[in-house]
Amino acid sequence: MTETLVQVENLSRYYQNNRAVNSLSFSLKAGEVLGFLGPNGAGKSTTMQVISGNLAPSEGEVSIAGHDIIDAPRAAKKHLGYLPEHPPVYRDASVDEYLRYCAQLHGLASDQLGAALERVKQQCGLSDVGGRLIGNLSKGYQQRVGIAQAIIHDPPVVILDEPTVGLDPIQIREIRELIRSLGSERSVILSTHILSEVQATCDRVLIIRAGELIYNASIESLNQGHESSARIALRKPVETAQLTGIDGVEHAEQLDGGRYRVFFSPDTNPDTLVQTSVEQQWGLYELVPEQQSLEDLFIELTQNEEANPA
Repeated sequence: MTETLVQVENLSRYYQNNRAVNSLSFSLKAGEVLGFLGPNGAGKSTTMQVISGNLAPSEGEVSIAGHDIIDAPRAAKKHLGYLPEHPPVYRDASVDEYLRYCAQLHGLASDQLGAALERVKQQCGLSDVGGRLIGNLSKGYQQRVGIAQAIIHDPPVVILDEPTVGLDPIQIREIRELIRSLGSERSVILSTHILSEVQATCDRVLIIRAGELIYNASIESLNQGHESSARIALRKPVETAQLTGIDGVEHAEQLDGGRYRVFFSPDTNPDTLVQTSVEQQWGLYELVPEQQSLEDLFIELTQNEEANPA
């Protein structure tokens, strides 16, 4: 069986009387990339700081590779790499100097430093900038340095908080490929507001709202249990009520140019719509299936946050 590397059970964190995280539970297996999402103020950064050992939980337990983050913090952190939203890089140090320093902080022996340094520089695309000052590098390369410090000790678990913030599209694509390569060897928790990145990079998505878990499923099963839809075009105008009268059609909305968007109940075959169109001589000449995107799901689950506080 695949090893569980991160186990979070009934995690809560309070700031005086304010509850930032409320009884949150989830697990992360080896080789899995988890997209950790939520609106601003949902408790994402607090959760990641607790998992990484930078904050103590008010309630609940967190274990990394079987080591409790409170009872055995050093053992747990040996198995963990962390990139906060603002990378903790020293602008006046060279890339090599900084990464060697980070390796020493993680307890790597002197005879291991050279190999570890070359490994992460190659992984993160830093081989040609080892002698350059970090402050003179582009934002994208500084993010690469931040990721390199998180994996210099070769941890099985890596937490990345907004690793692509402030980057241009080319840099985002490069960091995406880097995260994918990390996920092939480690377990990764990725927090970002760029939902397309999660859908392209992650194996599973977890969404929290007001500190509570509201969605936890694989990317593959994103559309399961939710309505699917299709955009259709008819030569003969019809009323939307005629479309909703078809078996399996939940509702329909009229678009421009004789087009409609039809929403099906789960597991409905659109062939029923096609057959009805032929029988009624509606002149169906276009049927384009639409899948619910992660953005659609995120908005659906979080848009009523203020109206329904947890």
